Amino acid sequence: MPLSRKILFLYGLPALPLAALVLPVYVFLHPHYAALGVPLGVLGTVLLLTRLWDAVTDPLVGWLSDRFQTPIGRRKPWMLAGLPLVLAGTWFLLVPPPDVGAGYLLGWSGLLFLGWTLVMVPLTAWGAELSGDYHERTRVSAFREGAAVVGTVTALVLPVALGAGAAGQEGEALRVLALFVLVALPVTMLPALVFVPEPPPLAGPRPRLREGIAVLAGNAPFRRLVLAYVLNGIANGLPSQLFFFFVQFRLVEGERAGPLLLAYFASGLLAVPLWLGLSRRYGKHRTWCAAMIWACGWFAVVPFLGAGDFVPFLVVCIATGAALGADLILPSAMQADVVDADTARTGTARTGLYFALWGLATKLAVALAALGLTAAGLFGFSVQGPNDETALTALTLLYSLVPILFKLGAIALLWHWPLDEAAQVELRRRIAAQRN
Repeated sequence: MPLSRKILFLYGLPALPLAALVLPVYVFLHPHYAALGVPLGVLGTVLLLTRLWDAVTDPLVGWLSDRFQTPIGRRKPWMLAGLPLVLAGTWFLLVPPPDVGAGYLLGWSGLLFLGWTLVMVPLTAWGAELSGDYHERTRVSAFREGAAVVGTVTALVLPVALGAGAAGQEGEALRVLALFVLVALPVTMLPALVFVPEPPPLAGPRPRLREGIAVLAGNAPFRRLVLAYVLNGIANGLPSQLFFFFVQFRLVEGERAGPLLLAYFASGLLAVPLWLGLSRRYGKHRTWCAAMIWACGWFAVVPFLGAGDFVPFLVVCIATGAALGADLILPSAMQADVVDADTARTGTARTGLYFALWGLATKLAVALAALGLTAAGLFGFSVQGPNDETALTALTLLYSLVPILFKLGAIALLWHWPLDEAAQVELRRRIAAQRN
């Protein structure tokens, strides 16, 4: 039976304020702390340490939420425990005192990311378990990721709407977004915890952490999907990291970067129903491949653009933004099918652990994509300018053509994907037989 829109809406809604945190943490935070006197080297070190902290906490939380059943479920207690940590970490990290130091940044970053993990890993695992239907899982992912896109757009628009979006106003923008998260996260999470059901776990042995990681490493579809996901994540992350610099230095349209970003994310959100319909007709992996091919075609246009080409680049942003809708909803729905393959083979459900490592793959892609600016610097590009034609050409190629290569690698891995609808139906039959 299809899940009601009310259940899907309530389930997906917590992703909105969680996504609204991404922009302040990864874009506004470091310039603000640097302005307060924290050295750039310290900022980079703290970022590295928090990523190492994630590598420990993500799989641990995933395993714990698989292993322990409580009267309110397996996923919900961890999300409830993470809520106050996210709220405290958000406020103290985003609204620091004037005399802030490295210890303050590291401590509150660690607390925020721990809370984030406690909420986000169980949330995604919970979504994979809401339905065992091949197509229904895509709807679940669509509601969650659609809410996340709205959260990203909110983080872009809200500071500007309240007069805190100009350069040099990072502190005010952080305060505005911190207040938004402090109000929105409890308001969206608590109804989900109360009204959205959590399916009971499979009967069987409790998953063990070391054994589970070994099983995941031996799951060939999981390895293929994660590698394709990381490759496509790098392909999307490179333009994200270089977007403002490309618009400012190649197009000379820096003052209109905001509308371009909004067009990109709005297109991604509006295209979600299209990808849902196509995936229902052609399957998830073929639809995702088609979306990546579509994006490659538009990225290939970018090297031909130059100063003043705002309208052509707006078209590119809308077209590639549409592909973003597929990148958001289809991979995690495919990951749920991968979990079924493991459960059918071993009799043990490790959904939390799978989605914890999925989250680590996301962070790895972001970290690797962040090297794009470093690569541009090797060809003489400078964020202070001026930049010669060689530097601008390198920036353009890293923004447009290099992502095509990564997307083509992802397409090659997925084109003959084994877990189509028929295969997944058979997996669910075997899992149901295990329960009886």
